[in-house]
Amino acid sequence: MTGAPNDDAPGGGDRLDRSMRLAERSVYVVIAVLLTISAAIALVAIAWELLTGLDDGALAAVETTLDGLLLVFIFVELLGAVRATVIEQKLVAEPFLVVGIIAAIKEIVLATLQAGSKSGSALEDAMLEVVGLGVVVLLLALAAFLVRRKEREPTERDAGSGGD
Repeated sequence: MTGAPNDDAPGGGDRLDRSMRLAERSVYVVIAVLLTISAAIALVAIAWELLTGLDDGALAAVETTLDGLLLVFIFVELLGAVRATVIEQKLVAEPFLVVGIIAAIKEIVLATLQAGSKSGSALEDAMLEVVGLGVVVLLLALAAFLVRRKEREPTERDAGSGGD
């Protein structure tokens, strides 16, 4: 009782809560703006690289473009995760799992494209990398499935009050 803030005082805890919510939303807005700007810059850079990179060969230009576009997909999914977090008022796991899946698929595609120029043990290493990343994709997909399934289940409290 010595000088500590009193949350029971009228408006004391409410003001603090509102201030913290405003700060949290402000940070999320800044993150969303930065993700949007990053995605836009990446798209412009990808388009430029595709147009100017054709001189080095179509396959190399397409590989670079695909790599960049998958990065843009990651930005967009992270933006969706920020939006879901703001709407739900809690951290939502599923969008982050999708980002992990996209990132792993991105690496699978790149490793597969680069494996064409390898032989011997380098090719075996590349194929092991693809298999490992494939396992990661399957595990992340399983985790996303389980998260979605858990979200659809009624809570214990809701299930217990239904029969009374």
